[in-house]
Amino acid sequence: MGDQEPHTNGVNGDGNSSDDEEDKSKMRPVDIEADVKEMERRKRVEAIMNSQLFREELERVVGDSIRESGAEGIGALLSDVMNIKSGSLTVNPYSYNKRSAPSSSCVVPINDIRGIDSMVYAKGEKLLRCKLAAVYRLIDLYGWTQGIYNHVTARVSQDSEHFLLNPFGMMYNEVTASSLVKVNMQGDTVEEGTTNFGVNQAGFMLHSAIHAARPDIKCVIHLHTPSIVAVSTMKCGLLPLSQESCLIGDVSYHSYNGIVIDPEERQSIAKDLGPNNKVMFLRNHGVVCCGKTMEEAFH
Repeated sequence: MGDQEPHTNGVNGDGNSSDDEEDKSKMRPVDIEADVKEMERRKRVEAIMNSQLFREELERVVGDSIRESGAEGIGALLSDVMNIKSGSLTVNPYSYNKRSAPSSSCVVPINDIRGIDSMVYAKGEKLLRCKLAAVYRLIDLYGWTQGIYNHVTARVSQDSEHFLLNPFGMMYNEVTASSLVKVNMQGDTVEEGTTNFGVNQAGFMLHSAIHAARPDIKCVIHLHTPSIVAVSTMKCGLLPLSQESCLIGDVSYHSYNGIVIDPEERQSIAKDLGPNNKVMFLRNHGVVCCGKTMEEAFH
């Protein structure tokens, strides 16, 4: 008994047992990582539930609902929350691709930043995120989308080289304030938002080229609906034949050479846009609309 070596972690020095333990340890990281993430998620939920800001926000929402529609309003509010994931789909009659969109009774909230979540954002960024997510919803309502493709970006500030864009994989009617991804001009993710989808590299190249060259531009909208593509294919481009086309002002043109993945093309994009123009057609592809505000870019 005195000569027997002490046990270590349940193993008494046997070589085979050590190998078995080593093999098991190689299988643990995935499970451990999942457990750690679940623990972090639970801690975050617990922190939110115990937050005074969350309670005040919840009391405000419930109080407003009672004042507006009484006890029935609370029931309707709870019903909407329960049915938000199981809402029926209706076809958007104005969408040229006839893509299905959610019914108006089950819309994912644009402003999903509540309580302590809002404290992680810089001053004014919460409002910026809400406005940008609203632009995505408007584009979806107008039927200008092509599934998960195309992008709308917003620069956080003129002093910052960060801008927000949609996660690559979400439909436009699913984009929320918290899901937007923040990236820098080099393509590094600063904040991944509430998803792990990442960003589309071609979309980043196009928008980062404009934001880097034109700090005065706050918002960039890229679209290629059938009517826009038709104009972009014409040699004459956009003709000033209506008051709407005249209001746009000077228009730039860029020879589109396929999906923008070459970093050198960023310089060509910035050069063709110029120092003052805010609308640029990509030949045989689409258009880029810019503005000092999101309202101007959308208009």
